[in-house]
Amino acid sequence: MANFRDILNYFRPYWSLSIFSITASSLYEIMDLLVPYGIGQILNVLSNQPLDKPLQGVITSFSNITNYPVNQTLSLLVLLGLIFLVTVVRAPTQPWLTSWFHWDIALRARRDKSQKAIEKILTLPLEFYDENNPGRITGKVARGLFNHTWGYPEIAGQFIPKLMRVVGIFAFIAFIEWRIALLFLISFVVILSFTWQNLQRLIKCEVLIDKHMENTESRTSEIVTNIKTVKAYATESRELERQKRRLNRELNVVDYRLHIGYVKLLTWQKTVIQFCVFMILGLTLAATVDGKISLGHFVMILTLSSMAYSELEPISNLGESFARRYSALVRFHEFLQTPSTVDADGLLAEANQTDLPYEFTGKVEFYHISFGYDTKRQVLQDINFLIEPYQTVALVGKSGSGKSTLVKLLLRYFEPQTGQILIDGEDIRTLDVGKYRRRLAIVHQEVDVFNGTILDNLKYGRPDATFEQVQEACRIASVDEVVQHLSHGYYTVVGERGVRLSGGQRQRLGIARALLVEPDVLVFDEATSSLDYESERAIQVAMHSIQGTRTTIIIAHRLSTVREADKIVVLDQGKIAEVGSHAELLLHKGIYHRLHSLQETGELMS
Repeated sequence: MANFRDILNYFRPYWSLSIFSITASSLYEIMDLLVPYGIGQILNVLSNQPLDKPLQGVITSFSNITNYPVNQTLSLLVLLGLIFLVTVVRAPTQPWLTSWFHWDIALRARRDKSQKAIEKILTLPLEFYDENNPGRITGKVARGLFNHTWGYPEIAGQFIPKLMRVVGIFAFIAFIEWRIALLFLISFVVILSFTWQNLQRLIKCEVLIDKHMENTESRTSEIVTNIKTVKAYATESRELERQKRRLNRELNVVDYRLHIGYVKLLTWQKTVIQFCVFMILGLTLAATVDGKISLGHFVMILTLSSMAYSELEPISNLGESFARRYSALVRFHEFLQTPSTVDADGLLAEANQTDLPYEFTGKVEFYHISFGYDTKRQVLQDINFLIEPYQTVALVGKSGSGKSTLVKLLLRYFEPQTGQILIDGEDIRTLDVGKYRRRLAIVHQEVDVFNGTILDNLKYGRPDATFEQVQEACRIASVDEVVQHLSHGYYTVVGERGVRLSGGQRQRLGIARALLVEPDVLVFDEATSSLDYESERAIQVAMHSIQGTRTTIIIAHRLSTVREADKIVVLDQGKIAEVGSHAELLLHKGIYHRLHSLQETGELMS
């Protein structure tokens, strides 16, 4: 569970710069107080009242240095010089020692944490993405980074320095009249304590509204992703009504719980502040009339106290701003704390490694493999079979029999609960996962295509491939037939998720992309199940040309795809039911024979 300390640690690499810039900002805020102090002392000079002893000592020292007599003119010149230093001279230095660092730190930290977020996205287990859609994830990351970036200059550049200004004002007033300073201090403690208690209550509401907004954004993302389905079933009005209800729920929380809470707090603050200002005025006036303080001190105390109380509203607004940001900040850190399956530091080191890549013959053995996504229900039970190098092995069976799960274990998306998967006699769990996966390639039922050119997508797994190597892979996968009909050939932009390509074209692109990395083991996971007959035949021709060039694993519903496999493994309820060639299994007249008969008669597999 993330907390306030995690928010502070966001800027840990820049703490030394933060302390410097916050200290500088606080000093500039305190320097501003010297102006009303100087004005008050000028009034004392003009009204022939005594100056404060520390200031009188400065004037005397200046007189000794310049041999200029101590008189009204010298006193006014020293005071004007003091005001000149804290206003004109300091003006060009303040932005560089304050604003520059506040934003520099915020932007540098944003870069660092954006990288951490991307690392987290790349190293999270697959099941995380089964439970969280892209809209929810990107929204959480974007809000967290945005609020950290904009929140830091508010807190470091304004909130803390303004509090230090209030402390400085208290010290100035205490130097003149401690009784007024004590009243001033008590009033501030009461106001800030009450404000903090109310903000804590409002933060809980902010957490609630942040969850509501995340759910709304998540659904909006799903609508965009599945817009064709929405339109096909004519559910636009239903989706609109659902989102309207969610937006109204957000409004009720924001307007009638959050906003009204902030307005009530502001009303209370303004009333109490104005009462305190009036009390300070009365007490200061009484002290001046009684001769306890000078006219200059009267003006200074009244000016400083007004400055202090005027800071309460921006301080409260900054506190309110932090309260509004807090939920997004915490939820961002909760995302960063989600357990990963891969070490992010290892991921970066892997990108720069120069070690020799693995090379396998493609001999794969599943040895007593058992696995279940839920420990109470086994998806695979005691799976044993061997794939020889360059063999083509097909996995067939009903939906839910464990075919795709077996491939996920081979790719190390998950680890088996019992048993081993061996490649060339080595347990794959002992191998570097990144280097190991580079020797495997998979073509999914739905090929993922990035928004870029055909060439960019083809070279995704092997950016250094030559154009001749790309063309050869495209020839084998029949992508060259597709490319020659595109407006810009290999440089045609395919659009978001490859929307400008048909399903068959995306499948061929996926095969060519897989071939280009020259894998030792190539997996086809239901690569033809959603294609029309013509596209299926083209993919089958491509798959046939690959057989014998590397170890190939084919998962298929359509048995026409696996007829020529060297070995067919039939799975049933997580167990191996039959193993053999197409002809052998037909003669056996078992599950495979029944599935084949159903497809031959045109019936679909269950």
